[in-house]
Amino acid sequence: MGALDQWLWRHEYWLPPGITWEDMQSQEGSWYPRPRDLLVALPLAVGFISLRYVFERLVARPWAGSWHSHQPSQNEILGLTKQCDLTQRQVETWFRNRRNQDRPNNTRKFYEACWRFAFYMVAFSAGLAVLVDAPWFWDQRECWNGFPLQPISDAHYWYYMMELGFYWSLLLCVSVDIKRKDFREQIVHHVATISLLGFSYCSNYVRIGTLVMLVHDSSDFLLESAKMFNYAKWRKTCDSLFVVFTVVFLVTRLVVFPSRVIHTTLVLSMEVFTPFFGYYFFNALLLVLQALHVFWAWLILRMVYKFIFRGMVERDERSDEESGDDDEGAEEEEECGWEKRKDVLNGRLAVFTNLTNQRSSPSNRMPNSR
Repeated sequence: MGALDQWLWRHEYWLPPGITWEDMQSQEGSWYPRPRDLLVALPLAVGFISLRYVFERLVARPWAGSWHSHQPSQNEILGLTKQCDLTQRQVETWFRNRRNQDRPNNTRKFYEACWRFAFYMVAFSAGLAVLVDAPWFWDQRECWNGFPLQPISDAHYWYYMMELGFYWSLLLCVSVDIKRKDFREQIVHHVATISLLGFSYCSNYVRIGTLVMLVHDSSDFLLESAKMFNYAKWRKTCDSLFVVFTVVFLVTRLVVFPSRVIHTTLVLSMEVFTPFFGYYFFNALLLVLQALHVFWAWLILRMVYKFIFRGMVERDERSDEESGDDDEGAEEEEECGWEKRKDVLNGRLAVFTNLTNQRSSPSNRMPNSR
């Protein structure tokens, strides 16, 4: 095990030529990243999972209950009782059962979106606050000034660890969350992000890493807010947020990320050191993220096409559609309004009435069987 550890962490792999791990030892007045610092992310991940549990029950659940309480008016119920020759209790029971069929998936997705919105909003605000005064935020060449012997501040350290712990919590919960259309891409994204954050911290690519996290958080909280209002049936607000999200996503992921971040790591870094294994590994992870950005941009542009020609956002093509034919059918039925549900109710109650009349006829009575 010791031999494997020594082979895995050979400085020739992860550090520029001429730099060793001994050079990265923290000294008085300066603190350099160390691989063992990453262990803090695991208890943080458990803490995020616990915090999510509390958040969903104290914040997301009451909010979801406020828009799940919609039900037909008393006049509509009385009208249906006369049309279908049923009691008021039978009609109310049918609607209650029907709402309960819709509730689990839609509510769980609302919980997830609400939790992610809260984190991404806080993370983006905190990241912007700790980076706005950093020199590399305005001039990316500063990312390589003195690299890799660049001391890390407490604010940047905790910004890194909080992001890493959060993505670990997402990966640990991916099996219990609702399965999305891009389930595999999400796993690849989480693994690539964790690997990128972990490696970039150990090799002291912290300055570039903070820029990567800020670029991603700038659009993620907009996406999650649009999802929340979509589940709450606030269509106009959802559509407005979707338009803002689309613009921010396309600009940050397809323009800023490749032109500022990837160009800096691929081209500008070679002004300071010659390429080594860590250089190729780090840029390979960034290119994997960029490939996912292109994939999601294609799904988003499909939604833009539907938005322009149909006048509304029907669903989130990026990650809000569940996989499987049965799930897709349930999602489409879930989007039906009260008028469509009333038509379905009329048909089902008519069948129910016919069956009741047939059973009450003496000629149609059959012996009970198990």
